[in-house]
Amino acid sequence: MSKYSVSEDGFYGNYWGGDFIPEMLYPNVELLRRNYQQIIDSEDFKKEFNNLLNDYAGRPTPLYYAQRLSEYFNANIFLKREDLVHTGAHKLNNALGQILIAKKLGKTRIIAETGAGQHGVATATVCAKMNMKCVVYMGKVDTQRQHLNVQRMKMLGAEVVPVESGNGTLKDATNEAIRDWINNPQNTFYIIGSVVGPHPYPDMVAKLQSVISQEIKQQFIKQTGKENPDYVIACVGGGSNAAGSFYHFLDNENVKLVAVEAAGLGTESGQTAATIAKGEEGIIHGSRTLLMQDNNGQIVEPYSISAGLDYPGIGPLHTWLSKSGRATILNATDQEALDAAMLCTKLEGIIPALESAHALAALPKIKFNPNDNVVLTVSGRGDKDMETYIKAFSKN
Repeated sequence: MSKYSVSEDGFYGNYWGGDFIPEMLYPNVELLRRNYQQIIDSEDFKKEFNNLLNDYAGRPTPLYYAQRLSEYFNANIFLKREDLVHTGAHKLNNALGQILIAKKLGKTRIIAETGAGQHGVATATVCAKMNMKCVVYMGKVDTQRQHLNVQRMKMLGAEVVPVESGNGTLKDATNEAIRDWINNPQNTFYIIGSVVGPHPYPDMVAKLQSVISQEIKQQFIKQTGKENPDYVIACVGGGSNAAGSFYHFLDNENVKLVAVEAAGLGTESGQTAATIAKGEEGIIHGSRTLLMQDNNGQIVEPYSISAGLDYPGIGPLHTWLSKSGRATILNATDQEALDAAMLCTKLEGIIPALESAHALAALPKIKFNPNDNVVLTVSGRGDKDMETYIKAFSKN
């Protein structure tokens, strides 16, 4: 077993993770824990999941050699194009896998949380395809700044519930989804969108998203003749696209893993979502990890221009990768992300999601050698963020 694999009781490094949940949720979580690995390993699941990924989601996604970015940064930059997955982001990989698991467990109703809306859209999409009832919880603030995705979810048949508690963002949406799950334990399955929550969710989501790194390995050797890149870079909020991008490279210390957090207005500004940089140990949504909190242990609301990165915690796998030194953790401010998005757009004709722009903002922060091979995951496309981009650039 890899030193970066989850333990039987849900911990990474025998410390980060676990299943700290209300008693009412224990039967549901335990049912999933006992069965998820067996389901994922079954030939029936593999066949159906792979068929959906290929024929419905549009996989494999390209590993694109970005020539002009490569010239700009004097290194070989490859973009893993998760923005080209059906629905516009990597989120569909996980949603397809989880709804198949939900069906195997006999569940008939799906709930989800969403911030930037991409996970909500992915969940609504798979529910429409599988003819299952779908309720998506979304912070009221996020429903306003991601209005287009709200309309997409509704068109797909989902009930979108705006959450007004707290700051009306991703953390509050997750709280409400958990309350729903407690009240509807028999027929409801919670499709969590990232590598967060109680065990087995962090491990299950990472495994479902590992198709990203599996494809990177296959595509990279075909395109370059080399087995592995020198760097793999991805943004982290909860961290599902990063977990998927890193997964098949975790035990290869020659591959440098770089996770990029959202610094917001700066890590010392008090308006940031850089959880690994500023967080302290605590328990959030079922797992022990790092989270933004005050001296009394109360959650401090994070801030980022990106609705998908303003989660106050971090997936326990990423905490362990940071604490063990396996991954390098960087962060990017709102402005750095906006600048990186504009650079990518002008040089490559690719408008990235604001989340992905944070990963792109890491490129000028790393001193590359001219022969370095760098894979950067573009986790989603920027359609959903156009209003934010237009507003930001109109000020310049």
